[in-house]
Amino acid sequence: MAFPTLFLSHGSPMLAIEDSPARAFLKSYGQTLGKPRAIVIASAHFETGRPSVSGDEKPAMIYDFRGFPDALYRIVYPAPGEPAAAVKVAGLLEAAGFAPAVVRDRGYDHGTWVPLSLLYPAADVPVVQLSVQPHLGAAHHLAVGRALASLKNEDILVIGSGTASHNLHEFFRGRYQVDAETPAWVSAFDAWVREKAEAGAVDDLVNYRDRAPHARENHPTEEHFLPFHVAFGAAGEGAKGQRVHSSHDHGVLTMDAYAFC
Repeated sequence: MAFPTLFLSHGSPMLAIEDSPARAFLKSYGQTLGKPRAIVIASAHFETGRPSVSGDEKPAMIYDFRGFPDALYRIVYPAPGEPAAAVKVAGLLEAAGFAPAVVRDRGYDHGTWVPLSLLYPAADVPVVQLSVQPHLGAAHHLAVGRALASLKNEDILVIGSGTASHNLHEFFRGRYQVDAETPAWVSAFDAWVREKAEAGAVDDLVNYRDRAPHARENHPTEEHFLPFHVAFGAAGEGAKGQRVHSSHDHGVLTMDAYAFC
């Protein structure tokens, strides 16, 4: 079967253990998708100088956060890696003109294991992680995704894992509580992204930092939005997006999810 490609907002690591609309969505959404042969996931927390894919058979866990409840540090997501799929991804990237690397000893960071532990809790789908290069911008990541467009027809699910708006300064400064209303500068950005995704507006989305309202307020740095462009690109030429979930964490972290096809 041909899978859509997905952009999932993983927000705070607390998503793994704390009830929220986004958590409930991910727990139910995997049941509607069906089970792919493998997952390729571009994580905002896997940053490299060039496109890199994880090639381990049994990835370890990375708890790349501090000060959270002990329960989070006890979570193990034992999904196997898929070295053959990693080599295939690297080959597609090389054929598209990139200089990819297959890396070893790269565990699952929380951009990977948090959403996947909810989406596929049985951990029975092999996973390959794909890195982002924040210094290279949105057009680069769209092209990375486009290089992988054939995977969706090979029973492989391509996911971009980031956060649809990600201003941690505002999140941690204490102005916004759990049930805070979403400020206008976040809502305006959310609405713009939804409009452009549904229209398949490639040029606008690639140039979002100059065209989207409050783009730099919502994403002071780009790493958490660039997985969106990987997922969009991996759906292929002419793809359009559908927002399949919308919610917020503390008002300022947008937990939206998109399916592209």
